[in-house]
Amino acid sequence: MQFTGQTEYDHENSSLKKGVLLCNLGTPDAPTPKALRTYLRQFLSDYRVIGIPKLLWWVILNLVILPFRPKSSAKLYQQVWTDQGSPLLVTAKAQQKKLQQRFDQQFGEGQVPVALGMRYGNPSIESAIQQLTDQNVRDIVVLPLYPQYCAATAGSTWDALADTLKKYRWVPSVRFINGYHTTDGYLTALAASIQQQIDKTGMPDKIILSFHGTPESYLKQGDPYHCFCHQTTRLVTERLGLEKDQVMTTFQSRFGKAAWLQPYTDKTLQALPEQGVKNILIACPGFSADCLETIEEIDAEGRETFMHAGGEQFHYIPALNDRDDHIDGLYDLVTKNFS
Repeated sequence: MQFTGQTEYDHENSSLKKGVLLCNLGTPDAPTPKALRTYLRQFLSDYRVIGIPKLLWWVILNLVILPFRPKSSAKLYQQVWTDQGSPLLVTAKAQQKKLQQRFDQQFGEGQVPVALGMRYGNPSIESAIQQLTDQNVRDIVVLPLYPQYCAATAGSTWDALADTLKKYRWVPSVRFINGYHTTDGYLTALAASIQQQIDKTGMPDKIILSFHGTPESYLKQGDPYHCFCHQTTRLVTERLGLEKDQVMTTFQSRFGKAAWLQPYTDKTLQALPEQGVKNILIACPGFSADCLETIEEIDAEGRETFMHAGGEQFHYIPALNDRDDHIDGLYDLVTKNFS
């Protein structure tokens, strides 16, 4: 193996720094079939994401999915793509910028660099680590922006981080934050975003918290994600002073024919109007930034499903994105993890 070494380090005048690595899932470089094929190949080749025997999955991925799915996925991305690029990447850069400003104000400009790395696509985790070590950062707090730990997200981020650092001769100190759904900063910002919508449009018949789904088999194999999602719902319901039956947890974005965590968000939205629930607020607390799964799947497709089934009011509450209270919570979380 070819190791990466830092040969320009000044032993006489060292100024080693602390740094922050923000991570998120990632995005294709462009809303085109070619870019989607590259992105999906990397994403769907991750065994943390797809736990099917590798040889069988190779056949399915290369002969069934990649020849066809990139074209349909590209059309969906084209509907949410902005002049600045992918919504997820645009927001992630805004989060990085605001967090960097907070550290510059507190510790001095450039004293605590904040880098951004995506698990799949660009900028990569490898390039972000290189960016930090090039600035003499030797103490890194890694923050995957997934509030609720899941093996397919935070666990996979750890894998990518380890794959990068095992190539280094001088491995930096690392603190890895594997989740933060019970932290005061996160819950305060989440509750505030919901309360602001209630103040604006009134109390709905039901508040839905829709989390990204995973196969049920992951739960049975010991992944705590399902429990953390329900814990998030309970904690934010308590903060809002609401009754348990006013807020429900659902799971979205299922893929394939296997059973996933239930209840499914799309089936719930279709059924609620018949149950007399015609005015809803819906938020996606597992997403730290709005992306295809929130903008298109929930605010577009989900809205259409609910209204077509007889719903009357559908209010989507944006992800926390670069809200100031969200950035405050992330800043507090990171600084508490500095040595």
